[in-house]
Amino acid sequence: MAVLFIAVLCIAAYLIGSICTAVWLGKAFYGIDIRKHGSGNSGATNTFRVLGKKPGAIVMLIDIFKGWAATSLAGLLVIYHIIEPENLVVYQLILGALAVVGHIFPVYERFKGGKGVATLLGMMLAIEPLVALLCMAIFVVVLFTSRYVSLGSILGALAFPLLLLLPRFHPENPILIIFGFVLFAVVVLTHRKNINRLLAGQESKANIKLPGLKK
Repeated sequence: MAVLFIAVLCIAAYLIGSICTAVWLGKAFYGIDIRKHGSGNSGATNTFRVLGKKPGAIVMLIDIFKGWAATSLAGLLVIYHIIEPENLVVYQLILGALAVVGHIFPVYERFKGGKGVATLLGMMLAIEPLVALLCMAIFVVVLFTSRYVSLGSILGALAFPLLLLLPRFHPENPILIIFGFVLFAVVVLTHRKNINRLLAGQESKANIKLPGLKK
């Protein structure tokens, strides 16, 4: 029974992550398939680039919530005494990772999704909220100063395991640090084309700016 319950939660986490926020919002309110514009990616980055800051922010917030919700399902395992509380973080990582996989390979849209950064952030908010908020702050600062969503995503992802190495934030379970570096590697892998464009000075900037500043 316990194995079946865990399996159901794993499937639920993947299906939550598979919700294609950018694609569905673009079709419902703008009459376009976001995958046919900009970079062709169905995530918050391309939404910022193609549709602007308001829809981009909406997509990002929903994608963050997806990661948080899927990861938080692990709490049910403790509530129903299926796992011990000290093992919670392991199952949080498993369910959160499945949500990220769902975002990148969504079953609803023929397994063609986004890059999973916002969903990853939601996952980390559920596990280490303070560190995740600091990573979000780094992302926002980089985004508003450079207007490169990809650069903000990469630096924000890198900040997570680095912050966990500090005594102030060092977790009791070292698996979280290891997992943080693995997820950073995944972010770099999914952003390899963006990195090449950044190095070549060809990366597109998001349609976003600070109030009072000219483009």
